[in-house]
Amino acid sequence: MRDGVPTPVPRLFNRVNLADRLVGDDVAVPRPLVLTSLHGYQRSWAGADLVAGLTLLVIAVPEQLATSRLAGMPPITGFYAFVAGTVLFALLGSNPQMSVGADSTIAPLFAAGVSTLALTGSAHYVDLVAILAVMVGLIVMLVSILRLGWIAEFLSTPINTGFLCGVAVIIIAHQLPEFFGLPPTGGTDLHRVGYVVTHLHEVNGWSLAIGIGVLAVMLVSARLDRRIPAALIGLAGSTALVAALGLQSHGVAVLGTVKTGAPHLGLAGLSWSTLGSLATLAAVVALVVVTQTAATTRGFAERGGYDVDAGRDFLGVGAGSVVAGLVGSFPVDASPPRTGAVATAGGRTQAGALGAAAVVVLLVPFANVLSDVPLATLAAILIFIALRLFRVGDLIAIARFNSFEFALAAVTLLTVALVGVEQGIAVAVGLAILDRIRLSARPQLHVLGRLPGTTSWQRSALDPSAEQVPGILVALFATPIWYANAVHFREEVSDALTHTPEPVRVFVLDTIGMSDIDFTGSRAMSQVLDLFERDGIAFGIARAGVHLHDSLRRSGLAARIGEDHFFTSVNEAVATLTAGPPPQA
Repeated sequence: MRDGVPTPVPRLFNRVNLADRLVGDDVAVPRPLVLTSLHGYQRSWAGADLVAGLTLLVIAVPEQLATSRLAGMPPITGFYAFVAGTVLFALLGSNPQMSVGADSTIAPLFAAGVSTLALTGSAHYVDLVAILAVMVGLIVMLVSILRLGWIAEFLSTPINTGFLCGVAVIIIAHQLPEFFGLPPTGGTDLHRVGYVVTHLHEVNGWSLAIGIGVLAVMLVSARLDRRIPAALIGLAGSTALVAALGLQSHGVAVLGTVKTGAPHLGLAGLSWSTLGSLATLAAVVALVVVTQTAATTRGFAERGGYDVDAGRDFLGVGAGSVVAGLVGSFPVDASPPRTGAVATAGGRTQAGALGAAAVVVLLVPFANVLSDVPLATLAAILIFIALRLFRVGDLIAIARFNSFEFALAAVTLLTVALVGVEQGIAVAVGLAILDRIRLSARPQLHVLGRLPGTTSWQRSALDPSAEQVPGILVALFATPIWYANAVHFREEVSDALTHTPEPVRVFVLDTIGMSDIDFTGSRAMSQVLDLFERDGIAFGIARAGVHLHDSLRRSGLAARIGEDHFFTSVNEAVATLTAGPPPQA
């Protein structure tokens, strides 16, 4: 997930191991187990970290508050999530700039899932979300321990783009009633939009004006300078306006009493049946967390010029979710926008984030001062985030590149927005895998020609100067032959023989890229050899790898082809086979 990533990000470090970077390139030291980014801290970094911490603080306070509303959780739990995510990631993670806490990408995902099991906002709902947070955290930690980060790659860029756009639609649909000052409603996203349309005559003008004003401040500030704390300005200004003008008496809905005090440690309502009902949702949320964490840590490491350990970062984010759940909050995730803010502010280590978390802890006892925050303000903040998630430019780029991949993005978007997040991801991943199978099952057999004056052979379609040698057909099949493409391989060879201008006397198969052949593929190869023997065509294999050669030996095909018909290059194969058999003694 790449919403709101500011570019370019200053290149702060040389690309070396973080631990070595901090103590000097000439000193080899083991990577510390905890507080990696603070190892060897230098006083000269304090100023940059202080600015980064203050920047993070003014962004995080209103954002965490708004995200807790999106998650259907008590407002204070957003602060708990930020503190838990920040502290545990600073302890266990590797990225010196990444911000972890409540995130708008996963909030509507788990809120929609848990709301099918309990009434949103009820004590049972809060208990289930806390259990879910622990489950998600343990799964993400397991991904780190078992080195399973590669599973994130099953969500391709088109799928990620469609997913984020779908989440954006969900966020906007959920916030529209509060943005317009209407009473809350439930149901599907379509129902919520329809509800707003049919109740426009009941819109509260003050709430709508506040929402539009805060949204305008955020949009203009983003245009002028991303460092402007627009969300905090909007929150403080609208809260002061409500208090000064007594707008609650004019129907402006506000946050209300905010519970303060220390959280209760532990989980309530834990049972095997609860774990079973949340298992699928936890796996989906964990997959999104792993994907977004991997994209965030690698993306900012590349921009900043430092190395990271993605496995350590998964461990830190997962541990943050576990602790967040144990204190009654919800799952946490890496945040691209907040990480971008830290990077832009020049943050060197996690010290700035820890400082921001410490201030949030100090603010918790006084959180009730936020009771006059208009719900329209929080809705505007979330709608702004959603607009950043809906990347129209990415959709256009995908559509221009490939219509099928755009269809994947569109299907994901529509399924997430209209059916559900879990279903949307499942459908899109299934379609993407089927598309990969379709492409690998129909690879092209490339005809090669010799480049004039050389011993090199190139695909004729790529280089028009590549010359076909009469009576010789050199072909490249740069993929394993397996049960899905075995028949296709045989048909491609037959078709190539049919379309040559002169009868073929020698056929050379370039197998660079053909790493394997399975049993079905060996049957197809045997039928090709039958064809060559029938037509008196000499056959040789060039550039076969060890694994392919072993597979051909086990199938008996290597003996049938002849061990002396395996060559290290195409030119060697052509020269040997066209020279004919050696003279008899």
